[in-house]
Amino acid sequence: MGEPVIAMRQVRADLGARPVLRGIDLTVRRGEVVALLGANGSGKSTAVRGVIGQVPLAGGTIELFGTPLRRFRDWVRVGYVPQRTTATAGVPATVTEIVSAGRLARTRFGLFRKADRRAVRHALELVGMADRAKDSAFALSGGQQQRVLIARALAAAPELLIMDEPMAGVDLASQEVLARTLEQQVAAGTTVLLVLHELGPLEPLIDRAVVLRDGCVLHDGPPPKAVGQHALPGHDHVHPHDAAGADPIRTGLLS
Repeated sequence: MGEPVIAMRQVRADLGARPVLRGIDLTVRRGEVVALLGANGSGKSTAVRGVIGQVPLAGGTIELFGTPLRRFRDWVRVGYVPQRTTATAGVPATVTEIVSAGRLARTRFGLFRKADRRAVRHALELVGMADRAKDSAFALSGGQQQRVLIARALAAAPELLIMDEPMAGVDLASQEVLARTLEQQVAAGTTVLLVLHELGPLEPLIDRAVVLRDGCVLHDGPPPKAVGQHALPGHDHVHPHDAAGADPIRTGLLS
């Protein structure tokens, strides 16, 4: 087993007075691909947003790469792909500008060198969007916008990739492109934690599925299809949006 990249211990989080996470234990080890599944309101998105420090904890601890979250500063090692519906609304920028934002943490004082520009182009090529580099984000379909958000996260070559509903509202062609892109990242050793509505074309890549219900871990092991969908109560009627959140521009995280 690889070293822990994410370690959540008895993590609790509240939304106002309502408990959303009720003592989550979750370890994601280097090189693993872990999917968070569960019904609407089960706490999936809150969990991943807690990992990147977007949601304050009511209790418990989170470590990234062995460092407590409160002291973690090396955000260039983490790529975050938020829900498209919250991340692309009202963004008056070109495709290249959006993807370049994901590379800023690797630059010196925000100045792009040849290596940085190559990294941006490579990220666009990975998701099949190099031919739309100069286009406005407004001119893209939903699936293309999602590809751009993934390219933005990949531009900094992160070791850990966190994705919140990357397949939600995305056409089949884009789903297949995203699956191939993720397969390449996994083959290169990237650790992945993603929130999914359904496994779809990503199923062959998933090492473990963690099913949440009412803020608790109901299942942590083989994906639901492998153990029988009906053996996992609480995974029925899963909806694509769990907990809406803003897309923060963070130094180093840049998402």
